[in-house]
Amino acid sequence: MNSKKLTAKEAKRHAILDAATELLVDKPTASLHDIATYAGIGIATLHRYFESREQLMLQLGLRATELVKAKMEALALDEITDETYIPKLVEALIPLGDKIYFLTHNNCLAYNSEMRAAEDQLKAPIEQKFKSLQKKGYLRSEVSSEWIFSVLYALLFHTWQQVQEGNIARKAAASLLVDTFMNGFKTNHAGK
Repeated sequence: MNSKKLTAKEAKRHAILDAATELLVDKPTASLHDIATYAGIGIATLHRYFESREQLMLQLGLRATELVKAKMEALALDEITDETYIPKLVEALIPLGDKIYFLTHNNCLAYNSEMRAAEDQLKAPIEQKFKSLQKKGYLRSEVSSEWIFSVLYALLFHTWQQVQEGNIARKAAASLLVDTFMNGFKTNHAGK
């Protein structure tokens, strides 16, 4: 994770973005005024940080990719084996479910080249690891690594949503997701 200390302005900006993400997950059509109120600031303060809704949405998407990337970088520093990669990845990403939800459900971000580049950069190391696991016979090779990644992404969101709705215990979420995912993609001879 980034070790530099945030300035007060950066910390406030991050707090606004986090509050906006929380609200927009529950109320995608929230106005800028709604977002400002939810963040505990005035609309003028919100406009000092973000000139328009489009700029706010882009910054929300970029912040989400930044947080996921930081988790991925921290994960890369851990001692991870082929067998522990997916469970550790899932454990790291489930708490970021609202950010993943925002990335997958905000259509205006899909057409932004800066956002697409940030997401592609985020996905590349995971897909590379999946390809490696496929070559080693740990994951099924007859499906593309892109499909495996897409399924994991969707399961992460769905698991987070089920935790939020109280249908899955937070402590059980990671193991349930890993079990579901691996039953679909793990080869019968993996780890043998």
